[in-house]
Amino acid sequence: MPWTYNGKIIRAGQSFTDSNSVAHPSNWFTAWSDDYKKSVGMVWQAEPESFDSRFYWDVDTPKKLDDVAEVDSDGEKVLDEKGSQIITLGLKSVWKNTIKAQAKGLLEPTDWMVIRLQEDSSKALASKYSTYRAAVRTASATIEGKIDGAGDLTAFMALFNTPTDSDGKVTGKAPISDWPDEVE
Repeated sequence: MPWTYNGKIIRAGQSFTDSNSVAHPSNWFTAWSDDYKKSVGMVWQAEPESFDSRFYWDVDTPKKLDDVAEVDSDGEKVLDEKGSQIITLGLKSVWKNTIKAQAKGLLEPTDWMVIRLQEDSSKALASKYSTYRAAVRTASATIEGKIDGAGDLTAFMALFNTPTDSDGKVTGKAPISDWPDEVE
């Protein structure tokens, strides 16, 4: 992270003027020791701890797995403009919705074939397409089942791990994205 002066980031290679109107050279970053930088009022801003925003709100706050019915500080339901209790979706609901949307996207390119069958019964759907469509629906149900089966955040996060062998080579797909290969 950067050095700051009076709350402003001071970039390496750029001169700056302090609150006493003293101009400091652009080589301050390499020419000055850390102690000297501190003596002129500069502050080192440490790197914030990293966290995976898919699973955490911040470094210390994991996202909820399950949906939360919102209540106020008195324990009363928090209502929306229609008078219904506000529900904050948990990771499981968010990701099951994502999986459903992915399945829809995988099926859409072949939807026209199914519609054509309904309009013209003399046509047949090639088995590779019916097999693929069934595999997409099965994969969606399987992935959603794995999401539902995650008992805690660690188990849920494991769904995103891509399997590798001892040499680090990928050996399969992460459970959260184990879709069939698209049909040509």
